[in-house]
Amino acid sequence: MNSQRRERKDAHIENYLRSKSRESTLLDNVYIEHNAISDVSLDEIDTTIEFMGKKISMPLMVDAMTGGGSTSVSINEDLSSICESLNIPMAVGSESIAITDEESRESFELVKYKEDLFRIGNLGFEREFNDFLFARDLIEAQAMQVHLNLAQELVMKEGDNSYHSSLSLITKLVNDFPYPIIVKETGSGISKPVAKKLVDAGVKYIDVAGKGGTNFIEIEDLRDFEVDYSDLYGWGIPTAKSIIDTRSVSDDIFVIASGGIKTAMDIVKAIIIGADMTAMSGEVLNYLLHGGYEACESFLKEINLKIKIIMALLGVRSIKELKNIDYKLTGQLKELVED
Repeated sequence: MNSQRRERKDAHIENYLRSKSRESTLLDNVYIEHNAISDVSLDEIDTTIEFMGKKISMPLMVDAMTGGGSTSVSINEDLSSICESLNIPMAVGSESIAITDEESRESFELVKYKEDLFRIGNLGFEREFNDFLFARDLIEAQAMQVHLNLAQELVMKEGDNSYHSSLSLITKLVNDFPYPIIVKETGSGISKPVAKKLVDAGVKYIDVAGKGGTNFIEIEDLRDFEVDYSDLYGWGIPTAKSIIDTRSVSDDIFVIASGGIKTAMDIVKAIIIGADMTAMSGEVLNYLLHGGYEACESFLKEINLKIKIIMALLGVRSIKELKNIDYKLTGQLKELVED
């Protein structure tokens, strides 16, 4: 059983690289305006933010990706080193396999030896409280993600279709867990009603993980030769709408925008419409696997440079000022938000 789960972890990476479905985040429907008389130079711009009491270099983290498979050791070793050097947080992939499979633990444990890395653990909403304590300790995480992957579970051949109340566990974790809890979707987005329920349960950190990025319905479909799920590839809430809806529920929560975040422009627009920070996974993995360590590190460094360039073009010096930039919604995003 454990060997099959390790093989599935590797298949997820392989199938991500094979996947072709590219839904829109609708961030292109966010219009921001050039400031031709900006007096802001690049040297003046500060892209740092505070995240859970730690100052990080830019409003970006590398989001949950992998762990447990044979290829996960090298991927997590490289990603954790890059994130540590750039001073941005990193979340590991689901640690559920490590609870019962000792052989899989190395691919997770290695990140705890990066002393300056802000480490985030990850488990699904179906796990028990003690499992979260184990996963936290395994990597000495400063925070834990609770991932909501209902769509993936429903199409996965080995998926868990017998759900208990995810909200009750989340409430218990928020109230009793000794480290911060981030509730994270996995590609289908967080709706306004769900965000409200999470906030009412005491959740302070929400990663919207909307439609437009990694498509787990397609990834699982590529493993299943018996059922064709391609007509479901478009399911989910576009990332831009999910950011706006989640932010509209409360000004007091920390919103992480993920799901198809690929460029500095995506990051800037996500911040402007309501996110506090953004997260990438697939795009970072592409650079690492296709270009290697240096290409991946250079890509992330260039992201920070381009954020500064866009901020200079907008005439702002800090992320706090960036959040106050005026914008207009167009096209489908405007229609969805106004409805």
